[in-house]
Amino acid sequence: MDPFYRRDNTVLYSGDLRAVIPQVLQPSSVDYVVTDPPYGLSFMSKDWDYEVPGPEYWRIIHSACKPGAIMLAFGGTRTYHRLVCAIEDAGWEIRDCLMWLQGQGMPKCTDVGKMIDKSKGAEREVVGSKLDRPGYHLHEGKGDGCYGGGKGLHAPGTDARLRASQITAPATPEAARWTGWAVALKPAWEPVVVAMKPMDGTIVHNAMTHGVVGFNIDAARIVCEGGSPSQKHRKGKVPVGDFNGWNVPSRNGYGDQRPGEATGRWPANLLMDEEAAVMLDAQAGDVSRFFYVAKANRREKNPAGMKNDHPTVKPLAFMEHLLTLCSTPTGGVILDPFAGSGTTLVAARKLGRTCIGVELSDHNCEIARQRISELQL
Repeated sequence: MDPFYRRDNTVLYSGDLRAVIPQVLQPSSVDYVVTDPPYGLSFMSKDWDYEVPGPEYWRIIHSACKPGAIMLAFGGTRTYHRLVCAIEDAGWEIRDCLMWLQGQGMPKCTDVGKMIDKSKGAEREVVGSKLDRPGYHLHEGKGDGCYGGGKGLHAPGTDARLRASQITAPATPEAARWTGWAVALKPAWEPVVVAMKPMDGTIVHNAMTHGVVGFNIDAARIVCEGGSPSQKHRKGKVPVGDFNGWNVPSRNGYGDQRPGEATGRWPANLLMDEEAAVMLDAQAGDVSRFFYVAKANRREKNPAGMKNDHPTVKPLAFMEHLLTLCSTPTGGVILDPFAGSGTTLVAARKLGRTCIGVELSDHNCEIARQRISELQL
């Protein structure tokens, strides 16, 4: 089967993974999988998001992986249970769950009071504008845009964004009663299931025989800038003897840097975007033990001015971190069976890793091809 695109050790195939993977990959040839499959939410009415991939998809991916291979698969909070069950039913072991906190998520629902007035055909009086509030502004981008720099709603076209920014008063008693009610919360995190193909015997045997086991902890350590958290949080505050469960006494009577902190902190199963990190920092001080990454910006999605209309693009630095965490001593062969707009492939190319992607949509494959081609190494 000919690939849709190939560049050095980066290969992208177009088609249904159930047909593509058995043709292009030998059994037990993949070292690890990092992927962002459909969440089954019919997001933005996209055809590819109608359902969570069932066990038959994950069995085929399982057959292509070496024993002990790690798989990281993103999920949605409403359908994560279906994703995990499908993966487990396909023969994978569920090992953990990563949590990606996002301070910039926006509520995607309408006020119940507004819905009641609309159902009655009642005209609401405009009594103000969110654009008058601090931090809000009208974003004049092309196509879909938003106002408020993360404090507003997505709406197509300038007129729609202006309407979305209006503050209106209830027009009926029923609407007044239900004003302030909605049917969804602000999205602020995404789960990532950590699964593993069962090992062949012991950890040592699997590592020596198949070259795959566990996580590359040292390569993915979180570097502490400006001193380690233990030094900044404890020095001068905690006397000798008051270990508080984790303090280490030193000659001067206060906590010094703990072993391993000079090279960075042990990677955690909690990751966050920059806005979530700022909020946590404000409440807990410096928490640099966690991995921070901003959401994918326009320049990252659209190198050289290309148009990337994929709605769920993950941050490139985030994918680089995950690929580093799962890498093998030789780098390993990466598989992304739901490649989307190609972020995993771009991240792998930046890291010099071999990556094989499979994507159902030719349109998305073309976006991925452009992103890979425009990557400046």
